[in-house]
Amino acid sequence: MFNNKYLSLLIIVLITFSASAIGGVVTSIYKEPWYSQIIRPSFSPPASVFGPVWTSLYILMSLAIWINWINFRDKKTIKIYFFHIFFNSIWSIIFFGFHQIFLALINLLIILFFIIWLMKIYYKTTKLSFLLMVPYLLWSSFALILNTSILYLN
Repeated sequence: MFNNKYLSLLIIVLITFSASAIGGVVTSIYKEPWYSQIIRPSFSPPASVFGPVWTSLYILMSLAIWINWINFRDKKTIKIYFFHIFFNSIWSIIFFGFHQIFLALINLLIILFFIIWLMKIYYKTTKLSFLLMVPYLLWSSFALILNTSILYLN
């Protein structure tokens, strides 16, 4: 199944964007009125920013693992990637679904751990994959600051 180069890209993209779909559904159902009622920091981006940013990041992270996969066929790395996608997808469930700001923060730390782990692997194997993950690391670090600030303010 993962032997065909383009089929593997399609599968990776579909699995990656499934995380986005799960998060989007949960967010749309459970975000309001809770999110409007909590105190957010002044640097909290408008809602219109999140869709384009996450779409771009999902494309970049999909390309990063795909490039690594087609060059090295490393099953361990792709498993790490899919574990990472699991934690990525449940952040919205924890934050918007359960309204658990602290647990979402812990989940973000786990996501960051996986991002850094993947980037370390990519740095040794495929520099392009490493570079494709930099925006995701930066955005997730910003998300950690934002999540921490929301926790502090509430």
